[in-house]
Amino acid sequence: MDGKFPYSDKVMDHFMNPRNMGEMDDPSAVGNVGNPTCGDVMRLYLKIDGDTISDAKFKTFGCGAAIASSSMLTELLKGKKIKDALKISNDAVAEALGGLPPVKIHCSVMAEEALKSALEDWEKKENGDKK
Repeated sequence: MDGKFPYSDKVMDHFMNPRNMGEMDDPSAVGNVGNPTCGDVMRLYLKIDGDTISDAKFKTFGCGAAIASSSMLTELLKGKKIKDALKISNDAVAEALGGLPPVKIHCSVMAEEALKSALEDWEKKENGDKK
């Protein structure tokens, strides 16, 4: 593909046809992250039933790679047990997308950080309910 960054077909597909984009009513957890260097902002919504992520949605303001990373993350999360979701790294997101150009790896890092933020939010809510 012509242009500044050679994106994979999967990156382009998830950018042009993002999965699970939008807000979620009554989420179990919300993760918010931003990258001050590039201005990207990502919000991840999770619905958690028991120990399983039953739904995931996102809202991302950023470049195509940030949107694609968010979209892929939600696809990777749906149906996962929390313990397995904790193992999803930025490398796993980038690999699932068929790779990202080196200057865009921060987008998959942001996806991993949004997941960690959301799971921390969920844990705080869970621990708060048990007190």
